[in-house]
Amino acid sequence: MLDRDDARTFAPLNRAFGAVFRPGRLSVGLVAPLEAYPHRAVPTLARHLERARLADELGFSALWLRDVPFDVPSFGDAGQVFDPFVYLGALAAATRRIALGTASVVLPLRHPAHVAKAAASVDVLSGGRLLLGVASGDRPEEYPALGMGFEDRGDRFRDAVEYIRAMAEDFPRASTAHGTLRGGIDMLPKPAAGRLPLLITGGSRQPPDSVARNGDGWMTYPRDAAAQGRVVDDYRRRVAEAGLPDKPVMQSLYVDLVAEADAPPAPIHLGFRSGTAYLRRYLAEVRDLGINHVALNLRFNGADVEETMHRLAGDVLPDFHD
Repeated sequence: MLDRDDARTFAPLNRAFGAVFRPGRLSVGLVAPLEAYPHRAVPTLARHLERARLADELGFSALWLRDVPFDVPSFGDAGQVFDPFVYLGALAAATRRIALGTASVVLPLRHPAHVAKAAASVDVLSGGRLLLGVASGDRPEEYPALGMGFEDRGDRFRDAVEYIRAMAEDFPRASTAHGTLRGGIDMLPKPAAGRLPLLITGGSRQPPDSVARNGDGWMTYPRDAAAQGRVVDDYRRRVAEAGLPDKPVMQSLYVDLVAEADAPPAPIHLGFRSGTAYLRRYLAEVRDLGINHVALNLRFNGADVEETMHRLAGDVLPDFHD
């Protein structure tokens, strides 16, 4: 498990990567929409830009958007509704400091040239605040709607990562199932710091060694402490065995923050209901397991969302600021 006093730094990529991810430290972000909608699939998106600006002002480190091309009833969540890259453009203009992340772009459903150009555009327009989370996707209904197969999505994911990496080069050369780049054309803009921070979600239908080698970090899900410690240690072991510098790990977490600060935890979907005291202890525990960032999702929150954001900023964030 990671020593909190370890003086190593992660590879410098862009402004967001350096601010959100630090060895032995944990930062806290939020998942859009910044709204509670526990009993319906589609949020109202009330005051969504005002709440994004509030998250920025209160000191949350990142705001994360999901890629949900279609409202799939069996999935039960339409995410933030807007296309993530269009919405990232609006958020880049509406905010100043907060990192803007995708969690995650479903690469097999998009041509990687479009992903690379859109992501680099957001990165430049926001002053280096983009974190590009990518995934292979988990909603089978979407694939036939786009004329794509579900079973071979892992192959297309792998080729898309290679293509996106090549697009950061000048007059790139690459040959994948998505197309051939022969060095005679270029794509602009280039990422703000020369390379997009690319975070792989889960396994994305790839071997674990490939996930460790080819991403700039790893996005995973909440588990009990013992299991989370094992998977984080395994990821970092694979990174080290590949001869690569250390890389960050982040996770998501649904929370329902109740008024009583000392309220004990009760399980909810992929998270828990509790007071701020338990949430602080939980975040400190996962930090000590090697998690560098936790993205809080307030979909099931029972209290007013803006009031909850203020409580988190006052009672939780100070524990995780230097």
